[in-house]
Amino acid sequence: MAAADTAATAPTKTSLREDLTCAICCDLFQEPVMLACMHHFCKPCITRYWRGTQGPVTCPQCRKEFSTKQFQTNYLVTAMVEKVRATTSDTYVKNLEKQLKQALESHRLRREDFINNIRRDKDRMDTIKRVGTDLQAHVKGEFQALHQILHDQETCMLEQLRREQEEELEKVQRHLEATERAVRELEENMTALQQACAVNENTVLIELPQLRTWTQVNMAVEFDVNAFSNKYMAPLQYIAWRKMFSSLNPGPSPLTFDVDTAHPSISVSRDKTMAVECDRMMSREDHNKRFLQCVNILAAQGFQSGRHYWEVEVGSKPKWDIGVAAESVDRRARIKLSPESGYWTLRLRNGNEYSAGTQPWTRLRLSSSPKKIGVFLNCEERRVSFFNADDMSLLFSFTNGPRSKVFPFFSPCISDSTQGSHPIQLLHYPPVALSG
Repeated sequence: MAAADTAATAPTKTSLREDLTCAICCDLFQEPVMLACMHHFCKPCITRYWRGTQGPVTCPQCRKEFSTKQFQTNYLVTAMVEKVRATTSDTYVKNLEKQLKQALESHRLRREDFINNIRRDKDRMDTIKRVGTDLQAHVKGEFQALHQILHDQETCMLEQLRREQEEELEKVQRHLEATERAVRELEENMTALQQACAVNENTVLIELPQLRTWTQVNMAVEFDVNAFSNKYMAPLQYIAWRKMFSSLNPGPSPLTFDVDTAHPSISVSRDKTMAVECDRMMSREDHNKRFLQCVNILAAQGFQSGRHYWEVEVGSKPKWDIGVAAESVDRRARIKLSPESGYWTLRLRNGNEYSAGTQPWTRLRLSSSPKKIGVFLNCEERRVSFFNADDMSLLFSFTNGPRSKVFPFFSPCISDSTQGSHPIQLLHYPPVALSG
Protein backbone atom coordinates (compact mmCIF):
# COMPACT_ATOMS: atom_id res chain seq x y z
CA MET A 1 0.00 0.00 0.00
CA ALA A 2 2.81 2.40 0.92
CA ALA A 3 4.58 1.61 -2.36
CA ALA A 4 1.40 2.32 -4.35
CA ASP A 5 0.96 5.66 -2.56
CA THR A 6 4.56 6.56 -3.36
CA ALA A 7 4.08 5.75 -7.04
CA ALA A 8 0.99 7.96 -7.13
CA THR A 9 2.71 10.95 -5.54
CA ALA A 10 4.27 12.38 -8.71
CA PRO A 11 1.08 12.34 -10.92
CA THR A 12 -0.95 13.79 -8.06
CA LYS A 13 1.52 16.63 -7.65
CA THR A 14 1.55 17.31 -11.40
CA SER A 15 -2.27 17.41 -11.52
CA LEU A 16 -2.37 19.79 -8.53
CA ARG A 17 0.10 22.17 -10.18
CA GLU A 18 -2.03 22.22 -13.33
CA ASP A 19 -5.13 23.01 -11.27
CA LEU A 20 -3.31 25.93 -9.68
CA THR A 21 -2.04 27.36 -12.96
CA CYS A 22 -3.57 30.55 -14.41
CA ALA A 23 -5.07 29.99 -17.88
CA ILE A 24 -3.95 33.48 -18.94
CA CYS A 25 -0.26 33.59 -17.90
CA CYS A 26 0.17 29.78 -17.72
CA ASP A 27 2.03 30.09 -14.43
CA LEU A 28 1.11 29.47 -10.79
CA PHE A 29 -1.52 31.91 -9.53
CA GLN A 30 -0.42 35.31 -8.27
CA GLU A 31 -3.10 36.73 -5.98
CA PRO A 32 -5.68 34.14 -7.13
CA VAL A 33 -9.25 35.42 -7.54
CA MET A 34 -12.41 33.51 -8.42
CA LEU A 35 -15.09 34.63 -10.91
CA ALA A 36 -18.77 33.84 -10.49
CA CYS A 37 -18.32 30.88 -12.86
CA MET A 38 -15.86 29.37 -10.32
CA HIS A 39 -12.82 29.76 -12.58
CA HIS A 40 -9.64 31.16 -11.05
CA PHE A 41 -7.10 33.63 -12.47
CA CYS A 42 -4.32 35.84 -11.26
CA LYS A 43 -5.75 39.16 -10.14
CA PRO A 44 -3.29 41.14 -12.30
CA CYS A 45 -4.01 38.84 -15.30
CA ILE A 46 -7.83 39.15 -15.18
CA THR A 47 -7.54 42.90 -14.53
CA ARG A 48 -5.38 43.34 -17.65
CA TYR A 49 -7.67 41.02 -19.64
CA TRP A 50 -10.76 43.14 -18.88
CA ARG A 51 -8.96 46.50 -19.23
CA GLY A 52 -10.59 48.69 -21.81
CA THR A 53 -13.71 46.51 -22.08
CA GLN A 54 -16.97 48.50 -21.95
CA GLY A 55 -20.15 46.82 -20.77
CA PRO A 56 -20.36 43.07 -20.04
CA VAL A 57 -17.15 41.09 -19.61
CA THR A 58 -16.49 37.38 -20.17
CA CYS A 59 -14.56 34.60 -18.49
CA PRO A 60 -11.39 33.87 -20.52
CA GLN A 61 -11.90 30.17 -19.95
CA CYS A 62 -15.63 29.40 -20.36
CA ARG A 63 -16.71 32.70 -22.08
CA LYS A 64 -19.55 33.22 -19.64
CA GLU A 65 -20.67 36.86 -19.59
CA PHE A 66 -20.89 39.02 -16.49
CA SER A 67 -22.55 42.37 -16.26
CA THR A 68 -19.85 43.79 -13.95
CA LYS A 69 -16.16 43.30 -13.38
CA GLN A 70 -16.48 41.42 -10.09
CA PHE A 71 -14.30 38.72 -8.53
CA GLN A 72 -13.35 37.59 -5.03
CA THR A 73 -10.07 36.59 -3.45
CA ASN A 74 -9.82 32.84 -2.74
CA TYR A 75 -7.60 32.46 0.35
CA LEU A 76 -7.74 28.65 0.26
CA VAL A 77 -6.31 28.58 -3.25
CA THR A 78 -3.75 31.20 -2.21
CA ALA A 79 -2.56 28.88 0.62
CA MET A 80 -2.39 25.89 -1.72
CA VAL A 81 -0.33 27.87 -4.22
CA GLU A 82 2.12 28.91 -1.52
CA LYS A 83 2.46 25.29 -0.38
CA VAL A 84 3.18 24.12 -3.94
CA ARG A 85 5.77 26.89 -4.35
CA ALA A 86 7.41 25.86 -1.07
CA THR A 87 7.52 22.15 -1.98
CA THR A 88 9.18 22.88 -5.30
CA SER A 89 12.01 24.87 -3.75
CA ASP A 90 15.53 23.44 -3.85
CA THR A 91 15.81 23.62 -0.06
CA TYR A 92 12.66 21.57 0.47
CA VAL A 93 13.67 18.95 -2.08
CA LYS A 94 17.13 18.56 -0.54
CA ASN A 95 15.63 18.28 2.94
CA LEU A 96 13.18 15.62 1.74
CA GLU A 97 16.00 13.68 0.13
CA LYS A 98 17.95 13.90 3.38
CA GLN A 99 14.98 12.58 5.36
CA LEU A 100 14.57 9.68 2.95
CA LYS A 101 18.23 8.71 3.32
CA GLN A 102 18.10 9.02 7.12
CA ALA A 103 14.95 6.89 7.31
CA LEU A 104 16.48 4.24 5.07
CA GLU A 105 19.69 4.17 7.14
CA SER A 106 17.71 3.96 10.38
CA HIS A 107 15.75 1.00 9.06
CA ARG A 108 18.93 -0.66 7.82
CA LEU A 109 20.60 -0.36 11.24
CA ARG A 110 17.51 -1.59 13.04
CA ARG A 111 17.30 -4.54 10.66
CA GLU A 112 20.93 -5.40 11.47
CA ASP A 113 20.10 -5.26 15.20
CA PHE A 114 17.19 -7.64 14.76
CA ILE A 115 19.25 -10.01 12.64
CA ASN A 116 21.87 -10.07 15.41
CA ASN A 117 19.08 -10.75 17.91
CA ILE A 118 17.91 -13.67 15.77
CA ARG A 119 21.42 -15.13 15.79
CA ARG A 120 21.66 -14.73 19.57
CA ASP A 121 18.22 -16.30 20.03
CA LYS A 122 19.26 -19.30 17.99
CA ASP A 123 22.46 -19.59 20.06
CA ARG A 124 20.34 -19.47 23.22
CA MET A 125 18.11 -22.23 21.87
CA ASP A 126 21.17 -24.39 21.19
CA THR A 127 22.39 -23.73 24.74
CA ILE A 128 19.02 -24.60 26.23
CA LYS A 129 18.89 -27.82 24.24
CA ARG A 130 22.46 -28.74 25.17
CA VAL A 131 21.96 -28.00 28.86
CA GLY A 132 18.63 -29.80 28.81
CA THR A 133 20.26 -32.86 27.28
CA ASP A 134 23.07 -32.80 29.86
CA LEU A 135 20.58 -32.45 32.70
CA GLN A 136 18.53 -35.37 31.42
CA ALA A 137 21.63 -37.54 31.46
CA HIS A 138 22.39 -36.39 35.01
CA VAL A 139 18.85 -37.09 36.19
CA LYS A 140 18.91 -40.57 34.66
CA GLY A 141 22.28 -41.33 36.27
CA GLU A 142 20.95 -40.27 39.69
CA PHE A 143 17.99 -42.57 39.37
CA GLN A 144 19.80 -45.68 38.06
CA ALA A 145 20.51 -47.16 41.51
CA LEU A 146 16.84 -46.92 42.50
CA HIS A 147 15.32 -47.30 39.06
CA GLN A 148 13.04 -50.28 39.71
CA ILE A 149 11.44 -48.88 42.86
CA LEU A 150 11.56 -45.20 41.92
CA HIS A 151 10.62 -45.40 38.23
CA ASP A 152 7.59 -43.19 38.72
CA GLN A 153 9.69 -40.57 40.53
CA GLU A 154 12.20 -40.51 37.68
CA THR A 155 9.48 -40.15 35.05
CA CYS A 156 7.94 -37.29 37.00
CA MET A 157 11.27 -35.48 37.31
CA LEU A 158 12.11 -35.84 33.61
CA GLU A 159 8.67 -34.59 32.63
CA GLN A 160 9.17 -31.50 34.80
CA LEU A 161 12.54 -30.88 33.16
CA ARG A 162 11.00 -31.33 29.72
CA ARG A 163 8.25 -28.81 30.51
CA GLU A 164 10.71 -26.27 31.81
CA GLN A 165 12.93 -26.78 28.79
CA GLU A 166 9.87 -26.35 26.56
CA GLU A 167 8.97 -23.17 28.46
CA GLU A 168 12.46 -21.77 28.00
CA LEU A 169 12.46 -22.71 24.31
CA GLU A 170 8.99 -21.21 23.88
CA LYS A 171 10.15 -17.91 25.41
CA VAL A 172 13.03 -17.71 22.97
CA GLN A 173 10.84 -18.94 20.09
CA ARG A 174 8.30 -16.16 20.75
CA HIS A 175 11.07 -13.59 20.80
CA LEU A 176 12.58 -15.10 17.64
CA GLU A 177 9.26 -14.97 15.77
CA ALA A 178 8.58 -11.41 16.91
CA THR A 179 12.03 -10.33 15.76
CA GLU A 180 11.65 -12.04 12.38
CA ARG A 181 8.26 -10.38 11.96
CA ALA A 182 9.78 -7.00 12.78
CA VAL A 183 12.52 -7.61 10.21
CA ARG A 184 9.93 -8.39 7.52
CA GLU A 185 8.02 -5.22 8.33
CA LEU A 186 11.21 -3.15 8.26
CA GLU A 187 12.14 -4.67 4.91
CA GLU A 188 8.73 -3.68 3.52
CA ASN A 189 9.31 -0.14 4.76
CA MET A 190 12.77 -0.17 3.24
CA THR A 191 11.27 -1.22 -0.10
CA ALA A 192 8.81 1.68 0.10
CA LEU A 193 11.60 4.11 0.95
CA GLN A 194 13.82 2.79 -1.84
CA GLN A 195 10.95 3.21 -4.33
CA ALA A 196 10.42 6.73 -3.05
CA CYS A 197 14.09 7.45 -3.61
CA ALA A 198 13.80 6.13 -7.16
CA VAL A 199 10.70 8.22 -7.90
CA ASN A 200 12.37 11.29 -6.42
CA GLU A 201 15.04 11.16 -9.13
CA ASN A 202 12.43 12.12 -11.78
CA THR A 203 9.84 14.08 -9.82
CA VAL A 204 9.59 16.07 -6.65
CA LEU A 205 7.92 14.46 -3.63
CA ILE A 206 5.58 16.42 -1.39
CA GLU A 207 5.92 14.14 1.63
CA LEU A 208 7.47 10.90 2.84
CA PRO A 209 5.74 7.68 1.81
CA GLN A 210 3.39 6.08 4.31
CA LEU A 211 5.27 3.44 6.31
CA ARG A 212 3.99 0.50 8.30
CA THR A 213 4.49 0.61 12.04
CA TRP A 214 6.92 -2.20 12.76
CA THR A 215 6.42 -4.56 15.66
CA GLN A 216 8.08 -3.50 18.90
CA VAL A 217 10.39 -6.26 20.16
CA ASN A 218 11.29 -6.37 23.83
CA MET A 219 14.82 -7.15 24.94
CA ALA A 220 15.33 -10.91 25.14
CA VAL A 221 15.64 -12.31 28.62
CA GLU A 222 19.02 -13.96 29.01
CA PHE A 223 18.89 -17.71 29.60
CA ASP A 224 20.26 -18.36 33.08
CA VAL A 225 21.95 -21.75 32.83
CA ASN A 226 22.59 -21.92 36.55
CA ALA A 227 19.01 -21.02 37.54
CA PHE A 228 17.74 -23.59 35.03
CA SER A 229 20.14 -26.27 36.21
CA ASN A 230 20.40 -25.84 39.96
CA LYS A 231 17.51 -27.95 41.22
CA TYR A 232 18.35 -30.75 38.79
CA MET A 233 21.95 -30.74 39.97
CA ALA A 234 20.73 -31.29 43.54
CA PRO A 235 21.05 -34.61 45.44
CA LEU A 236 18.10 -36.06 43.54
CA GLN A 237 18.36 -39.50 45.08
CA TYR A 238 18.00 -37.94 48.50
CA ILE A 239 14.97 -35.94 47.36
CA ALA A 240 13.37 -39.15 46.14
CA TRP A 241 14.40 -41.07 49.23
CA ARG A 242 11.85 -42.68 51.49
CA LYS A 243 12.13 -46.43 51.39
CA MET A 244 15.65 -46.85 50.04
CA PHE A 245 17.66 -44.78 52.51
CA SER A 246 20.56 -47.23 52.64
CA SER A 247 21.00 -46.91 48.84
CA LEU A 248 21.21 -43.15 48.76
CA ASN A 249 24.27 -41.62 47.15
CA PRO A 250 25.01 -39.23 48.63
CA GLY A 251 23.19 -39.95 51.84
CA PRO A 252 23.25 -37.60 54.81
CA SER A 253 26.76 -37.37 56.20
CA PRO A 254 26.89 -38.11 59.96
CA LEU A 255 28.74 -34.95 60.92
CA THR A 256 30.04 -34.07 64.37
CA PHE A 257 31.30 -30.74 65.67
CA ASP A 258 35.02 -30.18 66.07
CA VAL A 259 35.32 -28.81 69.60
CA ASP A 260 38.86 -27.61 68.87
CA THR A 261 37.46 -25.07 66.37
CA ALA A 262 34.67 -23.75 68.60
CA HIS A 263 34.68 -20.14 69.73
CA PRO A 264 35.10 -19.98 73.53
CA SER A 265 31.44 -18.91 73.97
CA ILE A 266 30.09 -22.02 72.14
CA SER A 267 29.08 -25.04 74.21
CA VAL A 268 29.09 -28.43 72.44
CA SER A 269 27.04 -31.44 73.58
CA ARG A 270 28.69 -34.66 74.74
CA ASP A 271 27.86 -36.45 71.46
CA LYS A 272 29.17 -33.44 69.48
CA THR A 273 25.96 -33.00 67.48
CA MET A 274 24.59 -29.91 69.22
CA ALA A 275 26.14 -26.45 69.63
CA VAL A 276 24.76 -23.42 71.48
CA GLU A 277 26.07 -19.95 72.26
CA CYS A 278 26.52 -19.25 75.97
CA ASP A 279 26.67 -16.04 77.95
CA ARG A 280 30.08 -16.94 79.42
CA MET A 281 33.43 -17.80 77.90
CA MET A 282 34.49 -21.42 78.33
CA SER A 283 38.02 -22.40 79.25
CA ARG A 284 39.52 -24.15 76.22
CA GLU A 285 42.96 -24.77 74.83
CA ASP A 286 44.16 -21.97 72.57
CA HIS A 287 45.48 -23.16 69.22
CA ASN A 288 45.38 -22.17 65.53
CA LYS A 289 42.21 -24.16 64.74
CA ARG A 290 39.97 -22.14 67.07
CA PHE A 291 37.81 -19.16 66.06
CA LEU A 292 38.55 -16.27 68.43
CA GLN A 293 36.80 -13.21 66.98
CA CYS A 294 33.53 -14.66 65.68
CA VAL A 295 31.10 -17.17 67.25
CA ASN A 296 31.86 -19.93 64.74
CA ILE A 297 32.51 -23.67 64.75
CA LEU A 298 33.43 -26.27 62.11
CA ALA A 299 32.57 -29.92 61.70
CA ALA A 300 35.27 -32.48 62.34
CA GLN A 301 34.78 -33.97 58.84
CA GLY A 302 36.35 -32.17 55.86
CA PHE A 303 35.82 -32.76 52.12
CA GLN A 304 37.86 -32.11 49.00
CA SER A 305 36.34 -34.60 46.55
CA GLY A 306 33.03 -36.33 45.88
CA ARG A 307 29.45 -35.31 46.68
CA HIS A 308 28.27 -34.77 50.24
CA TYR A 309 25.02 -33.80 51.91
CA TRP A 310 24.14 -33.00 55.52
CA GLU A 311 21.26 -31.48 57.43
CA VAL A 312 21.20 -29.00 60.28
CA GLU A 313 18.25 -28.33 62.53
CA VAL A 314 17.92 -24.63 63.28
CA GLY A 315 14.40 -24.71 64.73
CA SER A 316 13.14 -21.24 65.59
CA LYS A 317 16.54 -19.58 66.02
CA PRO A 318 16.26 -15.91 64.94
CA LYS A 319 19.82 -15.74 63.57
CA TRP A 320 22.46 -18.16 62.30
CA ASP A 321 25.05 -18.78 59.54
CA ILE A 322 25.46 -22.17 57.86
CA GLY A 323 27.62 -23.36 54.96
CA VAL A 324 31.18 -24.44 54.23
CA ALA A 325 34.53 -22.80 54.97
CA ALA A 326 37.92 -23.36 53.38
CA GLU A 327 40.45 -25.05 55.62
CA SER A 328 42.74 -22.05 55.18
CA VAL A 329 40.35 -19.32 56.48
CA ASP A 330 41.71 -16.86 59.03
CA ARG A 331 40.11 -17.93 62.31
CA ARG A 332 41.54 -15.17 64.46
CA ALA A 333 40.23 -12.14 62.53
CA ARG A 334 36.76 -10.76 61.99
CA ILE A 335 36.09 -11.32 58.29
CA LYS A 336 32.95 -10.87 56.23
CA LEU A 337 31.55 -14.23 55.13
CA SER A 338 31.89 -14.39 51.34
CA PRO A 339 33.41 -16.72 48.72
CA GLU A 340 36.30 -14.26 48.37
CA SER A 341 37.12 -14.85 52.05
CA GLY A 342 36.71 -18.65 51.77
CA TYR A 343 33.10 -18.94 52.99
CA TRP A 344 30.01 -20.14 51.12
CA THR A 345 27.11 -19.56 53.49
CA LEU A 346 23.43 -18.94 54.04
CA ARG A 347 22.38 -16.59 56.83
CA LEU A 348 19.31 -15.61 58.86
CA ARG A 349 18.85 -12.35 60.74
CA ASN A 350 15.94 -10.95 62.78
CA GLY A 351 13.96 -14.16 62.44
CA ASN A 352 12.89 -13.68 58.81
CA GLU A 353 15.69 -12.03 56.81
CA TYR A 354 17.40 -14.75 54.76
CA SER A 355 20.45 -13.96 52.62
CA ALA A 356 23.09 -15.80 50.63
CA GLY A 357 26.67 -14.89 51.50
CA THR A 358 27.62 -13.32 48.18
CA GLN A 359 29.41 -10.00 47.82
CA PRO A 360 27.19 -8.02 48.26
CA TRP A 361 24.59 -10.12 50.11
CA THR A 362 21.81 -11.67 48.03
CA ARG A 363 18.48 -11.25 49.82
CA LEU A 364 16.23 -14.34 49.57
CA ARG A 365 12.44 -14.30 49.57
CA LEU A 366 11.23 -17.53 51.16
CA SER A 367 7.59 -18.62 51.33
CA SER A 368 8.18 -20.27 54.71
CA SER A 369 10.84 -20.38 57.42
CA PRO A 370 12.86 -23.62 57.25
CA LYS A 371 13.32 -25.52 60.50
CA LYS A 372 16.02 -27.67 58.94
CA ILE A 373 18.64 -26.67 56.38
CA GLY A 374 20.16 -29.14 53.93
CA VAL A 375 23.63 -28.44 52.50
CA PHE A 376 24.85 -30.16 49.33
CA LEU A 377 28.53 -29.99 48.37
CA ASN A 378 29.68 -31.18 44.94
CA CYS A 379 33.45 -30.84 44.97
CA GLU A 380 34.02 -31.77 41.31
CA GLU A 381 31.49 -29.22 40.04
CA ARG A 382 32.39 -26.62 42.70
CA ARG A 383 28.74 -26.29 43.66
CA VAL A 384 27.39 -25.50 47.13
CA SER A 385 23.59 -25.63 47.41
CA PHE A 386 21.19 -24.99 50.26
CA PHE A 387 17.77 -26.57 50.68
CA ASN A 388 14.78 -26.32 52.95
CA ALA A 389 15.17 -29.85 54.31
CA ASP A 390 11.48 -29.98 55.24
CA ASP A 391 10.38 -30.11 51.58
CA MET A 392 13.75 -30.15 49.72
CA SER A 393 13.03 -26.87 47.92
CA LEU A 394 16.16 -25.12 46.68
CA LEU A 395 17.03 -21.95 48.60
CA PHE A 396 20.26 -20.91 46.89
CA SER A 397 23.17 -22.39 44.97
CA PHE A 398 26.77 -21.19 44.62
CA THR A 399 28.30 -22.22 41.28
CA ASN A 400 31.75 -20.80 42.08
CA GLY A 401 32.43 -23.18 44.96
CA PRO A 402 35.68 -24.13 46.68
CA ARG A 403 38.71 -25.50 44.88
CA SER A 404 40.41 -26.98 47.96
CA LYS A 405 39.46 -28.79 51.14
CA VAL A 406 36.50 -27.38 53.05
CA PHE A 407 34.72 -28.08 56.33
CA PRO A 408 31.04 -27.70 57.16
CA PHE A 409 30.66 -24.30 58.85
CA PHE A 410 28.20 -23.13 61.52
CA SER A 411 27.59 -20.02 63.56
CA PRO A 412 24.87 -19.95 66.23
CA CYS A 413 25.55 -16.18 66.43
CA ILE A 414 25.37 -14.01 69.52
CA SER A 415 21.93 -14.36 71.06
CA ASP A 416 19.66 -11.50 72.11
CA SER A 417 19.42 -11.62 75.89
CA THR A 418 15.62 -11.30 75.68
CA GLN A 419 15.24 -14.28 73.34
CA GLY A 420 17.56 -16.78 75.01
CA SER A 421 19.92 -19.24 73.36
CA HIS A 422 18.79 -21.78 70.77
CA PRO A 423 21.01 -24.68 69.70
CA ILE A 424 22.10 -25.80 66.25
CA GLN A 425 21.88 -29.57 65.86
CA LEU A 426 23.49 -31.86 63.32
CA LEU A 427 20.97 -34.44 62.12
CA HIS A 428 21.91 -38.10 61.68
CA TYR A 429 19.65 -40.20 59.45
CA PRO A 430 16.49 -38.13 59.89
CA PRO A 431 13.47 -40.46 60.01
CA VAL A 432 10.87 -38.03 58.59
CA ALA A 433 9.69 -38.99 55.11
CA LEU A 434 9.32 -36.47 52.31
CA SER A 435 5.65 -35.71 51.56
CA GLY A 436 4.31 -35.90 48.02
